[in-house]
Amino acid sequence: MLRIGFQPAFRCLARHYSTAIKDIDVAIVGAGPAGLSLAASLACHPATEHLKLMVVDGADLSQLDKWAPTSFDNRVVSLTPNTRQHLIDIGAWTHIDSLRVQDYNEMRVWDGQSNARLNFDSDDVDQDAIAYMIELKNLQRGILNRVREFPSVQIFDNSKLESIKPSRNGWPGDEWPIIHIPGHAFRARLLVGADGANSPVRHYAGIESTGWDYGMGLVASLRLEYDDLSAIAWQRFLPTGPLAMLPMPDGHASLVWSTTAANANLLKSVSDEAFIALVNAGFRLEPVDLAYLFSLTDSDQIVDEVSWRLSTVCDGLVDGTDVPLPVVHVEHKSRAGFPLKLRHADRYSAPRIALVGDAAHTTHPLAGQGLNMGQGDVQSLATVLQKAAELGQDIGSQLVLDQYWGDRYIVNNALLGVIDKLEKLYSVSAWPVVAARSWGLEILNEITPLKRFLMKQASK
Repeated sequence: MLRIGFQPAFRCLARHYSTAIKDIDVAIVGAGPAGLSLAASLACHPATEHLKLMVVDGADLSQLDKWAPTSFDNRVVSLTPNTRQHLIDIGAWTHIDSLRVQDYNEMRVWDGQSNARLNFDSDDVDQDAIAYMIELKNLQRGILNRVREFPSVQIFDNSKLESIKPSRNGWPGDEWPIIHIPGHAFRARLLVGADGANSPVRHYAGIESTGWDYGMGLVASLRLEYDDLSAIAWQRFLPTGPLAMLPMPDGHASLVWSTTAANANLLKSVSDEAFIALVNAGFRLEPVDLAYLFSLTDSDQIVDEVSWRLSTVCDGLVDGTDVPLPVVHVEHKSRAGFPLKLRHADRYSAPRIALVGDAAHTTHPLAGQGLNMGQGDVQSLATVLQKAAELGQDIGSQLVLDQYWGDRYIVNNALLGVIDKLEKLYSVSAWPVVAARSWGLEILNEITPLKRFLMKQASK
């Protein structure tokens, strides 16, 4: 009788102790590349290796261990040389499957209306590559496996963030945030939001994020006519948005087509044959031809129209000397759309709070800088925290965190502005604007020192 009578009380007591609040030095919400690389950066540095770290994410990270793809994913990112070097420095690069990474040393950009061109070459800046293309899962799994090597880092996946509340025993305005996940509660000296554009951490901190929408982006995994050993990245600016084809290993490529919502819906709904025809047309036909093709809805009619119109263009636009090699296959179910947005948080820090990556900023994919900006945030925040730890400072204090905000905000704001102005500039079809931007593009293509400067800035 006593045993049975004490069961309810015992369960209540067990629940109390299972959710007892535990102190943690740095709690990172979000196990994407930004959150994981921050954990690895702190855990591997002598000044911060003693800190108690945790990473929380609602996804099942064990799925990354089961990743054994037979084709290339459609979620592909571009890594600058600086980002890749950072991953090497924190010991994550050795965990990445290098056979599924493609470097490229040329980038060819042109105006879809005037055909004015700008070519970048890694030799201009004495680099091995302009950038490295990698599947997001390959990158995330590699950094995750590096983080798992550190006993100081606790990883909680399948753990939806239930709430964030201020503690009651801190100084007014400097309360440690308490995060609640199923079965656990942690009070964090520093809470880092690496939790995406709709960041709960940012909302908790009361930090506003402003910006605007562009249109829709469409991604797909493609196979080319044959393996292009020159590994060139191609981007054509169309009035409806830029179209980019980025090289992947073994004759594959990743497509990112920024366009209108109506065009994106058509690209998702037509047959594989019609989609392939539209992609090949996108790099070869005039904007007026493309506008007509996107007014059609019948897949067979689109294929016939593209075939006839491509038969009239010059050979240089067919053999891959002026445009990418023809696409011959699209991977099954790899076509996917996503909204294009610019968002920028008013600040990156608050008492006991720091934001990195998409939680702080999102941008148009035309320059491939979104993930790299996030990795720049990580490098800056890690450096600030390491210096603070060396000096015995409170790593969650506003004084420390404002150094990070001051270091990154101006850089990111400038880059966001440049990318936004490029998107707007190339969406204008008025010929005076087209002529002016084309003249500028051709002049820039002839000034190697200026191109070298731009490439060095983009590779940071």
